[in-house]
Amino acid sequence: MPLEMNQNVFITCAVTGGGATQDKSPHVPRSPAQIADSAITAAKAGAAVVHCHVRDPETGAPSRDLKMFREVTERIRDSSVDVVLNLTAGMGGDMVFGPAESPLPLTGATDMAGASERVAHVLECRPEICTLDCGTMNFAEADYVMTNTPGMLDAMGSMMTEMGVMPEIEAFDTGHLWLAKNLVDKGILKSPALVQLCMGVPWGAPDDLNTFMAMVNNVPSDWNWSAFSIGRNELPYVAAAVLAGGNVRVGLEDNLYLKRGVLATNEDLVNRAVTIIESMGAQVMDAAGVREKLGLTKRAPV
Repeated sequence: MPLEMNQNVFITCAVTGGGATQDKSPHVPRSPAQIADSAITAAKAGAAVVHCHVRDPETGAPSRDLKMFREVTERIRDSSVDVVLNLTAGMGGDMVFGPAESPLPLTGATDMAGASERVAHVLECRPEICTLDCGTMNFAEADYVMTNTPGMLDAMGSMMTEMGVMPEIEAFDTGHLWLAKNLVDKGILKSPALVQLCMGVPWGAPDDLNTFMAMVNNVPSDWNWSAFSIGRNELPYVAAAVLAGGNVRVGLEDNLYLKRGVLATNEDLVNRAVTIIESMGAQVMDAAGVREKLGLTKRAPV
């Protein structure tokens, strides 16, 4: 299909993620207070949506601790900054096998939970958006599989819809979009859906532009979508996503650098995204505009 540049773009900032980046940059926030403060600063810089994981404050390891999610939520909502809150629901589907000759039993790094447990913090905190990883895939780490079966996605998607929280479909390959469309066809997710195209994550869709446009062309025309790539291609993908008609995501979950050798903050990355978007002649949307566009209801402090 022909390219149609997006003229009104919203920025999502992925604040900290769950990857092993905590010791690679002093700017990766760990504690709930640090995560909330970084999200608030990113919102002041122009992010209309903040996507938040939580981490163990001491080790920086990813966590599903409900109290920490609640603290992050309360701190963001109690601030004077208006921003759409997007919490991860990706934790609890981590399967880590043993070596090739003895894959079982699964290693202690495995974290598998039932659907209700995986969305317990979503029910507690009621963000406006939460993520739904629409597929199972190998990740870069040896012997690690991100596990999201069709049955699990049916259950989690139904719970999110019943809560009144909009799922952000995380699509790492074209098959994930196929599955997402099936969830909408079955009435588990509402249409128009919201999609995040996740490019360049080993071993999902590579972030070359041909593959990217294949992903874009598999998103139904009435759905809303954003895209990102990781590492050095994060900022170029701001321009690519806008040019292809979508919205953008930046943040320390996906990339630690502003340029070669220069560590970034979330604020730095959002500021650079704003510059790119406005230099292309497009406008950056605020949180109120995103709520209107996506049909979201602003949540009061918990």
